[in-house]
Amino acid sequence: MKTEFKWQKFCVIAFGGLLAACSEAPDTSTEAAEQEVEVISQAVTFMSDTNRVEAIGTARAKAFAVIYPKTGGEVTRVNFNAGDFVKRGQTLVQLDSQEEALAVQRAEIALRNAEQLLSRYNRIDVPGAISDSQIEEGETAVEAAKVDLALAKNALSERTVIAPFSGHIGFTELDAGARITPQTSIARLDDRSLIYVDFNAPEQVFGDLEVGETLQMEPFALPGVIFPATIQTIDSGIDPEQRNFSVRSSIENEDDRLRPGMSFRIGFDLPGQSYPAIPEAAIVWGGDGAFLWAVEDGAATRVSATLVTRRDGLVLIKAPLEQGDRIIAEGVQKVREGTPVLDITSARPKSGASNDRNTIRAE
Repeated sequence: MKTEFKWQKFCVIAFGGLLAACSEAPDTSTEAAEQEVEVISQAVTFMSDTNRVEAIGTARAKAFAVIYPKTGGEVTRVNFNAGDFVKRGQTLVQLDSQEEALAVQRAEIALRNAEQLLSRYNRIDVPGAISDSQIEEGETAVEAAKVDLALAKNALSERTVIAPFSGHIGFTELDAGARITPQTSIARLDDRSLIYVDFNAPEQVFGDLEVGETLQMEPFALPGVIFPATIQTIDSGIDPEQRNFSVRSSIENEDDRLRPGMSFRIGFDLPGQSYPAIPEAAIVWGGDGAFLWAVEDGAATRVSATLVTRRDGLVLIKAPLEQGDRIIAEGVQKVREGTPVLDITSARPKSGASNDRNTIRAE
């Protein structure tokens, strides 16, 4: 503490009223001026925190179907083996179709008879021999016979189970001679040329993902192998119970390494808000929470702060600070509100800092 003294003159009087000596003495009653405190300051910089989103995705084929017959009957032929690649329209299973084939022949005969009768009606040139109503009946008979033939052919076609699209077919429990019904599952068919991976993302990042964006995905079955996936669809709403939303992405599967039902580890970073980034040592805790000391006009000024996240000795905070404001980085315990400070910061090299990341996991 620096103290300024004032001197006052006093005299010593000897016996007999004679002045012996006069001198001056220091006056210690004056107020002491507050001494400056040495601190090290630092300019405020802003950084963006990064939200790390982690989720688990499930794969499905571009197209898949469990094949069922349209009608029941006896299996006469199974034309595939499990794992085969079949083309659209290829016959998978043939059912006994003898009765249906005969029905087609009968319908064809009926159609020919109706057409021949109508032809005879049209060849008669004798006026009044054939009435208009007879000709109309003949035309109606022909149309009805055509419908019967179409129905018979449709019933015959239903005795053949075909592939609705090209893909790989799975296991079957059917053999020739087995009897099946429309409820009998024949096999599963998958188009694996493209794999969809569906996952749930937390609502905090809704609006940050965009269709066409590429994400990196790692299948649990192939550790360390990363596949680029393109976002195809984003759900239009948030699940009110789970507080998340669905995302569908796609992975090209030309080498056929991926399978429907696989699970994928998904992780991606999304930029967050920008916050003041200060050294962790600059934070002081008081009865009303965290604060720090800013330097204004050569004096310490208290600034309340809310911590956002920490990483590697840095703290991202919410505080009324601007880019370039100076805060006390060292010496925070030696100051109080309004304390004069002597900034002894020399030309110190600025240390770079990477963006902080918050991890958000979707359940």
